[in-house]
Amino acid sequence: MSIAFRIPMSGRSTDEEHRVSSSLELLFDLTFVVAVAQVSAQLAHASEQGHALSSLGPYLMVFFAIWWAWMNFTWFASAYDTDDVPYRLMTLLQMGGVLVLAAGVPSAFEHQEFTAIIIGYVIMRLAMVGQWVRAAVEHPDGRATARRYAIGIAAVQVLWVAWGFLPVELKLWTFLFAGLLELLVPVWAERPGMTSWHPHHIAERYGLFTIIVLGESVSASAIGVQSALAAHGVSPALVLIAAAGLVLLFALWWLYFLEPAGEGLQSNRGRSFYWGYGHYFVFASLAALGAGLEVAVQRGAAHAAVSDTAVEYAIAVPVAVFLLMLYVLHAPLVPEVVIRPLKTGIAVLLVLLAPLASPVIGLVGVTIAIALVAAALVAATLIDRVVEARRPDTD
Repeated sequence: MSIAFRIPMSGRSTDEEHRVSSSLELLFDLTFVVAVAQVSAQLAHASEQGHALSSLGPYLMVFFAIWWAWMNFTWFASAYDTDDVPYRLMTLLQMGGVLVLAAGVPSAFEHQEFTAIIIGYVIMRLAMVGQWVRAAVEHPDGRATARRYAIGIAAVQVLWVAWGFLPVELKLWTFLFAGLLELLVPVWAERPGMTSWHPHHIAERYGLFTIIVLGESVSASAIGVQSALAAHGVSPALVLIAAAGLVLLFALWWLYFLEPAGEGLQSNRGRSFYWGYGHYFVFASLAALGAGLEVAVQRGAAHAAVSDTAVEYAIAVPVAVFLLMLYVLHAPLVPEVVIRPLKTGIAVLLVLLAPLASPVIGLVGVTIAIALVAAALVAATLIDRVVEARRPDTD
């Protein structure tokens, strides 16, 4: 398939039929596979050493940079993807920034050294500025919004560069301030007019990123199995935890795609910020779950030097956050969520209580119990749908 060297950038139609992710978007996502893998691996390593809580701050900060860069590209592409040569080259530059950021993840965790991450992030963001400048020049109807995006993003990058030179004791609060400014840029930029993002395209893109972080959890579990096999060989605990982890990830995937968001975003475009921003917790929890499962597998083979309770909550907390956020994010978009709130609440409570039974059922039993709760929530939701379908129409 040939492409034009240059196509004038203008807002794409919000009701374009059969809008799906482009091959360039899928390639772009692959660089984030590397970045998510790095941050999840570092969290797993810290958990193995019993330093999960102290590493939670760096994890959330680095994951914010990964998620925010991906999200900004995704929403811009939904509105302005021309797929011409300049657009592709600018996307290539952003991909390079992602890889630089990923290379700096180990230093951020081990030495609180964020230089490479800042450089990679600034590369991505300045490339995004270039895209918005082009949109401002070539799309008169959206010029005011595009200019605001370009100015806002560029201004915040100055703060990020300065953040790298601050002493450690000031980094957290400055990060929170700079992160807040990043979140406010789109809110401010879209006041003159909302960009023409496509609701079903956005829903698909978020679903694909969910699969990316779930895939990383599968990979992390496999790494844990590999390490455990090399150190201790096959054991019943290893097999059971690995199997339970796979069932758990499959159930979470099923639950996410039981709640379609495309129609809800189409009818509630004004709530897009709420839905889009809230997915930070969905994605971060799934990536953290991968780290927890990796350590659980190794702990099951008597390899990781941490308590069972710490490992169990490294699985339970991400799962509970994920289940809770599914309801919180979709409830404002649709008349009735597919996964009933009472069932979600019960599942969250059971997941968080499961580690308390560790003295009786152990790490293996807790992991299996959490997987069974997620699977039961899938089954209960499917039963609800069957019952609803069979209910006679009273209209």
